[in-house]
Amino acid sequence: MLYIWDIEKIIKITLDEFQLNINYEFSNTLTAPMSYNVSTNTIKFNYLKVNGYIAKINFKIRETDENLVKLMLYHEIGYYLDFKKNKHDIRTLMYGEDDEKEQLMSEIEKNSWDYGRKIVPEHLVNAYDHLRELDKVFS
Repeated sequence: MLYIWDIEKIIKITLDEFQLNINYEFSNTLTAPMSYNVSTNTIKFNYLKVNGYIAKINFKIRETDENLVKLMLYHEIGYYLDFKKNKHDIRTLMYGEDDEKEQLMSEIEKNSWDYGRKIVPEHLVNAYDHLRELDKVFS
């Protein structure tokens, strides 16, 4: 089991490696393992959800817990990169019609996986792709 400080260390080292100025913090109220908030430029994580997600996927993706956290983190960094490159009109998510919201969320999700994949080290690309497929099943 990874503890809060273990996950914080993985996030810090990874963000430093890519020289990304993204805040990160623990949140025990977060309903997902990790989440990126564009408004605050913050990656939040819930260590219990992270460990639960790892337990769920570990038998399908044979990687260390540390690498599985990195894979989740690359996806979250993908959101950061997407919002940095594409100026999505977030007002659509608040005020748009259901089909507009769904279309924008789908585009953002696809982009985040694609941008995240660009920074994944070569030895983890297959695991990242597998995680992407599993995420579709679990969502």
